[in-house]
Amino acid sequence: MASYFDRKPSSSARPALSHLQPDPSSPHTPPRQFSSTFSSPSVSYRAEEDAIIFELGNRHLSAGFAGESCPRCKLGFGPEESRRAGDYRRWLPGHNERTRKRRRLCAWETDHELWQMDLRGFDLGIVEDKIERAIREAYNKYLLLDSKARKVYLILPSILPHQLLNRVLHTLFENFQMPSVTLLSPSILATVAAGCRSGLVVDIGWRETIITAVYDYRDVSQNRTVRGIKMATSSMARLLEHHEEERTRHPAWGEISEEDGSGDLSVSVDLAQAEEVMTRMAWCRQRPIKPREHSSGDVSSYDIRYLGMEEERFEEDVNTSPHINNTDPKSIPSPFFPRQSIQVPFSAYAVVVEDTLLAKPNNLWDVDDHEQPLPQLIFKLMVSLPPDVRSVCMSRIMVTGGGSNIPGLKSRIIDEVAAMVQERGWDPVYGKAAVERRRRLREINEERHRRELSKPDDHDTIPNVPASLAPEVYHEIDEKLRREQEKCSQPTVSGVVRGVETLGAWAGGSLLASLRIKGIVDIEKDAFLQHGLAGAKRESDVSALPQRKSYGADISRAGIGERTSWTLGAWA
Repeated sequence: MASYFDRKPSSSARPALSHLQPDPSSPHTPPRQFSSTFSSPSVSYRAEEDAIIFELGNRHLSAGFAGESCPRCKLGFGPEESRRAGDYRRWLPGHNERTRKRRRLCAWETDHELWQMDLRGFDLGIVEDKIERAIREAYNKYLLLDSKARKVYLILPSILPHQLLNRVLHTLFENFQMPSVTLLSPSILATVAAGCRSGLVVDIGWRETIITAVYDYRDVSQNRTVRGIKMATSSMARLLEHHEEERTRHPAWGEISEEDGSGDLSVSVDLAQAEEVMTRMAWCRQRPIKPREHSSGDVSSYDIRYLGMEEERFEEDVNTSPHINNTDPKSIPSPFFPRQSIQVPFSAYAVVVEDTLLAKPNNLWDVDDHEQPLPQLIFKLMVSLPPDVRSVCMSRIMVTGGGSNIPGLKSRIIDEVAAMVQERGWDPVYGKAAVERRRRLREINEERHRRELSKPDDHDTIPNVPASLAPEVYHEIDEKLRREQEKCSQPTVSGVVRGVETLGAWAGGSLLASLRIKGIVDIEKDAFLQHGLAGAKRESDVSALPQRKSYGADISRAGIGERTSWTLGAWA
């Protein structure tokens, strides 16, 4: 038998190196393949390149990879992010203690916002520059990506003006060479992040609060109000300025400019300082008043049982919460002199949130439709929905957005809505006339029932029983089908005022992108650069499923998988 040393060298190897050739029949370690001289071994943890998720808001840009639970970065559009290189004025001695001029509240926040809904006199070129700078910073500093083209999912509100949407897409396609951009709705993504198909999404944003009813991953109704974090921050700035004036005994602080002669409210507190106090100190108290008993019978038994449990929890909160009547002053740094402090009662921070977002005016007819408090707007939206959609959405109320981080605000909104449902039922008409109408209808029904009981019994006649009061007739086959259906389906909660936690729109977009789900609004680079937004189809109902089409003999068909047209969907 030939041994290992008796083998002859192969012709492909040199004779001097033949003893280094391993025996193929013996166990050996295979050589590693390196992609380059200075790189690590070719071990890939991702089979494909992950898509990038961008959530573009009025004040922030969130960026990250698909499949992750939270974004890698969150970049703002304020003056601090837009300063030039070498601008160190904020670190100069005495910069924070300088005297500030009073500014109008309407122009106070424009330096920190990316866009405005009113585009008259608005420079859209600045919007393009800010978006490009933020995306480049996210690419180079946080995502650590090269210039390779990747698929992008963009989360945008559907109420964005077309001129602004055109500039955003043009920046992405021209400056970053993205092959395609898929637009996603924040309300639907918030529903996905909560693990639901339907729900009522309350997005408490910076400029406004948007309330959207989602049914089976579709937006069916939407209301909005100007009561948002912007209004609450303005109220917090006025509160800080009021306590500073009490401390210094000055009627006004700083130099009053000529711009304030129009009578508009103005403050001298910086927005960053008021926003920091709003983030750290703002809170919301529980509803101290018990829900009143409802006797009209408009609410189902599920609601009554739920509200009975809420009534006991209200009593516990009033008796055990240490912050319901807390008027102890808390010391915080002065907004004008950081080395000094001002005394503000802790309950005053809750009053700012409640008066801004939840306060119910004395007369609702004095308030416009875009100024409604949040519980009132949620109730009006649920009343306008069909009964089957309402029963599902009312049990899945999701409070998201920047304002949802205020402690106690979510439970307070749910409690206020539950109290309104118990008090008024689902009657869209309210007031003294509605109460009088319900009283008359109740009297008419009682009188009709009394007359039927006073009639002599006639066994030959069939009693005229309304269909709503007649007992339900069960069939054997229907019962069998119902039992088989219950085996394969889980029981769903409906008809109960209930809140559901959600991870937010960005997490929902990351989940959808990781599942490789094709979006309805998928915009290709070549199609957009050729026609712009004018190339989109105008369809009332769109779908991402492939549609069957017939072609004539003279019409050339597009390639397999090639998309010939696109639509804007909800952004149209």
